[in-house]
Amino acid sequence: MKILCIGDSNTYGYDPRSYLGDRYPAEVRWTDRLDGYEVINCGVNGMTVPSEHSRCIGLIRINEPDLVTVMLGTNDLYRGLSAGQVTERMGRFFDSISGVAKQILLISPPLLQCGDWVMDDDLLDESRELGGMYRELAAKKDCLFADSAEWDIELSYDGVHFSPEGHAVFAQKLENVLKDLMGSVN
Repeated sequence: MKILCIGDSNTYGYDPRSYLGDRYPAEVRWTDRLDGYEVINCGVNGMTVPSEHSRCIGLIRINEPDLVTVMLGTNDLYRGLSAGQVTERMGRFFDSISGVAKQILLISPPLLQCGDWVMDDDLLDESRELGGMYRELAAKKDCLFADSAEWDIELSYDGVHFSPEGHAVFAQKLENVLKDLMGSVN
């Protein structure tokens, strides 16, 4: 199965210990730990839910994946949007890619935690709201859904980025979800 992963720095594999946007090594990144899948990592540091969809549509058309995973929204929240506003943007994004993607799995990002980058209670509250809103959106758009906020992903000191252990747990939990979902789709 070929999976195209659209996401932000946690999909890219950003190593928050670096100063220049370096990545964790492949053996640490969750996208490179999914056994038995051909994974195309389209994670971009700082990515928000796209308002211009042509790049993502092009990536889907060129790569022809069996599944597109989308895990975005953290940077939108970080830039001041509410969970409701992020969900509205995600709905428009889904409308634009649903005609070209065979199957879409919306993954709600892990909850933000207090850390060097997260010190605002309002941001934490919006992060807690996003998963439920994404779950409703996925049901409305008839796409697959996983809530990684339920997976107890370890984040780094900044409260945003996955630790190496967080990548390992995320990969293991996502593999379980993929096995369950793909079994029910076939």
